[in-house]
Amino acid sequence: MVGKMQRILTVVILAWVAMSGMARADGGPVVVELFTSQGCSSCPPVDEMMADLAKRDDVIPLALHVDYWDYIGWKDVFADPAFTRRQKAYARAAGSRSIYTPQIVVGGQDHVVGYQPMDVARLIQAHHGLHSPVTLNMTRDGDQITITAQSDTVFDEDAVLQIVRYMPEQVMEIKRGENAGRTLRYTNIVDAWKAVARWDGSAPLIVTVEAEGQEPIVAIIQRAGPGPIIAAARLR
Repeated sequence: MVGKMQRILTVVILAWVAMSGMARADGGPVVVELFTSQGCSSCPPVDEMMADLAKRDDVIPLALHVDYWDYIGWKDVFADPAFTRRQKAYARAAGSRSIYTPQIVVGGQDHVVGYQPMDVARLIQAHHGLHSPVTLNMTRDGDQITITAQSDTVFDEDAVLQIVRYMPEQVMEIKRGENAGRTLRYTNIVDAWKAVARWDGSAPLIVTVEAEGQEPIVAIIQRAGPGPIIAAARLR
């Protein structure tokens, strides 16, 4: 699915020199990334937790299905090697040699392994208290999505604007592997993730992309690494 991203999202404009009328957003909702797999017997409780988080407007939960459990008898139909690479990049940035499922990354920065709902709730609350210099907005006009951003400061290193698309919900019957015989519900399943622009914050930014279909679209501005997420916005 992610391989179709070049066709689905086409960058039209990468920079804009003037912008006005934007309201302060202090970074917007907190992004919660879950690295999960249909072949992981420890993952269903955290998959269910994502469904609860998806009901909140102040959180953007995103489920990235990895492919390294496919060998044990069930190929995850949502998995993509790109998501495994992203998880490994987070591990390198954190100085870790290991990756796990389920694993959650809050705000591109804080890691939680296993089913730890209280830790996730505490981290979400902590990230809500962080100041962001960036105001980020998204608008939709037919198949065109326009992302506008403005920063109070210039970054010491370019941040990366990423566009994410997800399926709100899918129910799957797992026939083999560790979860054989179970029917599981998955929420906010990422099926496209693409970096579309680098930005140093010195001037306002506008990016227009073309998005097929009506699935929700998320814009994420994140420090390279991958590092902390500076701002995020969503169109549902």
